[in-house]
Amino acid sequence: MKFGLRKPSLKKRISARTSPKRQLVHRAGLKMPRGWGWLRSPKKYAYNKVYTRTTFDIFALLKKLFK
Repeated sequence: MKFGLRKPSLKKRISARTSPKRQLVHRAGLKMPRGWGWLRSPKKYAYNKVYTRTTFDIFALLKKLFK
């Protein structure tokens, strides 16, 4: 598990938005309502919950500073 600053990756950011799996799920209307991620994948949900609380994004930090 990572703690502290997350290293930004432009490649991962773009691939997450344009992945075939994401497009298929989105166009087929199989999206879960917000907050229901634990139902689809409980293990991934738990990992992401801890990860987001123990790390921070440099862009979010800059956004708060220059708001």
